[in-house]
Amino acid sequence: MSSLRLDVITIFPEYLDPLRHALLGKAIEQGILAVGVHDLRDWATGNHKSVDAPPLGGGPGMVMKPEVWGPALDDVATGRAGTDLESAAAHRNDKPRHDEVHAVAPRPYDSGEDASKPLLIVPTPAGKPFTQADAQAWSREEHIVFACGRYEGIDQRVFEDASKRYRVREVSIGDYVLIGGEVAVLVITEAVTRLIPGVLGNTESHEDDSFSDGLLEGPSYTKPRVWRGIEAPAVLTSGDHAKVAAWRREQSLKRTRDVRPDLLETTPLSDEDRFMLDARDVVTTVRVDGAKRVVIKQLRRALKQAGYRASEITLEGETLTVTGRTALALEEATRAVEKALPPGMYHSGSTVQV
Repeated sequence: MSSLRLDVITIFPEYLDPLRHALLGKAIEQGILAVGVHDLRDWATGNHKSVDAPPLGGGPGMVMKPEVWGPALDDVATGRAGTDLESAAAHRNDKPRHDEVHAVAPRPYDSGEDASKPLLIVPTPAGKPFTQADAQAWSREEHIVFACGRYEGIDQRVFEDASKRYRVREVSIGDYVLIGGEVAVLVITEAVTRLIPGVLGNTESHEDDSFSDGLLEGPSYTKPRVWRGIEAPAVLTSGDHAKVAAWRREQSLKRTRDVRPDLLETTPLSDEDRFMLDARDVVTTVRVDGAKRVVIKQLRRALKQAGYRASEITLEGETLTVTGRTALALEEATRAVEKALPPGMYHSGSTVQV
């Protein structure tokens, strides 16, 4: 079983207490995760144990001093233990979990990095955005060290020097500024740890997450089927797994388009994906001559080839009605129906969006 050692250097060790709870606490209990917390002031000198000084060149705020951070990172790199966190509460470990019951083999992610040096993560609003891809890669690490800055940050020379002993990554968890790096450590640790095999009972729980395939995850529903007059989508109780998978993919695509359209620019999309994004519900009504010559099955096949997916085709007298979805313009949809009919049958018609 994979295991990860985290060391966190901070001036507020108690801030890391949430790492002892819930699934992270269980991971500590199982030996999958070990967390050592180090008080930066252990390396500070003088009566006040000061860790900061005014910025060179003037300006507001204070900068954390290199003569404190340097020795701290040196010691942690060589194995200083710090205060190891223990799980906040005992967890039940006697009940088989999903992957154990179904004999699902671990499917760890590929880190793609040389792990000969520990990974030093520096949370900072000036860093590279932290992504799900980072979480996946770092879930394969054996040793991660976090440097929690405060005030105006840490003297940049600390990281230049640390690169001799660490792989240094300055990362941001969003386009906003926090008081310190501790909250970012909690975020990154949870995102990374949950991807380590054995932390979640069901591997598919994270493989279908938002961002795992470049898209946001679609909406979720559970029992009851109707709650306060609001019905869950009927397809989810249809028992048709293929239709459920297609519905979930479509909802994922649409939510991404509405909330994070920028993600679609970098996510590979199939022709089916593009149809799901662009198609809309339409109804085409046409008058036909010689209605008996219409073969519904052939008409449906021809329309599908043209990009018009008919869910219902009805014929009443000389009126043919096609209900379905298409990404075609309304006039093009009408022409698709005309071309799908036997020659000379089409008289007139129109398509409307519903």
